[in-house]
Amino acid sequence: MVTVVQSLPFPRASRVRHLGPNWYASVMGTAIVGSAGAALPAGSRVPVPVCAVVWALSAGCLLMLMGSRVRHWVRHRDQAVAHLLDPGMAPFYGCLAMALLAVGGGALTVGRPLIGTGAAVAVDSVLFVAGTAVGLASAVAVPYLMAVRHRVEPGQATPVWLLPLVAPMVSAALGPLLVPHLPAGQPRETLLLACFALFGVSLLATLLMLPLVFARLITRGPLPLALTPTLFLVLGPLGQSTTAVGNFADVAPGVVPAPYDQGFGLLAVLYGVPVMGFALLWLGLASAHVVRALQEGMRFSMTWWAFTFPVGTCVTGAAALARHTGLAVYGWLAIGLYALLVAAWGAAAVGTVRGLVSGELPAEPRPVPAAPRSGTGRTRSDAVR
Repeated sequence: MVTVVQSLPFPRASRVRHLGPNWYASVMGTAIVGSAGAALPAGSRVPVPVCAVVWALSAGCLLMLMGSRVRHWVRHRDQAVAHLLDPGMAPFYGCLAMALLAVGGGALTVGRPLIGTGAAVAVDSVLFVAGTAVGLASAVAVPYLMAVRHRVEPGQATPVWLLPLVAPMVSAALGPLLVPHLPAGQPRETLLLACFALFGVSLLATLLMLPLVFARLITRGPLPLALTPTLFLVLGPLGQSTTAVGNFADVAPGVVPAPYDQGFGLLAVLYGVPVMGFALLWLGLASAHVVRALQEGMRFSMTWWAFTFPVGTCVTGAAALARHTGLAVYGWLAIGLYALLVAAWGAAAVGTVRGLVSGELPAEPRPVPAAPRSGTGRTRSDAVR
């Protein structure tokens, strides 16, 4: 793992100034490839050693990126504060939480062959607590800053606004993995119900924000080309919430008293089926916008990582529905979505490595044409770079 990580062309110190929190999306997108591959229905799962190697790559990238971000805050505090106060960049702080959670969950699901069960539980526990704390802080702080410091209008809404609100849902989906490793009784029930509470936090907040995003799309027209891939971010709360209710149902028997344990099983189907249906509808809509953007000359940018993690959550969500409904169609859906995820990860990874080698990434942001309102031009270009 160390050799692989050291061979990657991470940003040189001279370019760390332009390294934003949006880069954590590459860690999320890599980690989900391993976790989703292990979640596929039996007989079609990716071999565990392959998933473990992908997880190790994501863990190494997380360590390297966190080191670079610390250097960014130390050497370029003015730029770091500017990112936090920028309405287009601040939501990406939710990616830090999700990167921690994705790598932590992957340690327990696919990393055990490399580091052992005890170490995997320890790593997941630490990263789960840290990621949940950062996620809740982001879910409060970013909307607060948008209200009191940022100056935004409905026409400036983008799916990026969802990022800090999705982070608690990732905690809700991955927390149940730790339930069997806690002492029986109240510790297990407390963690499971805490995850259910996080599910509610994220779901209700997303339901408040998503109409703004959809209304902006319908009333103001397509997003700027470089931001078009962010439409896939809407899949995140949809797929992750379906995954979460499926994971609740997996661990609820024996953890919560009857009849509530059976209620989680009902919720996994009665909630998951319609939400997955809407996710597929949005996947079609977002894909149509991406095709249009490609035809109009959309080039690679860091927003391409939006094609990865959200699709991966739909893979795990479809796999959860396959477990709880017994329907083969959901298994095939999970396999098809996983093929899309791998292709998207390949495109994003190749583009990122090329940008790092050439020096284009991370580079000083350039203006994004057609961004609504001149006040957000710098922000949007920061995010896509």
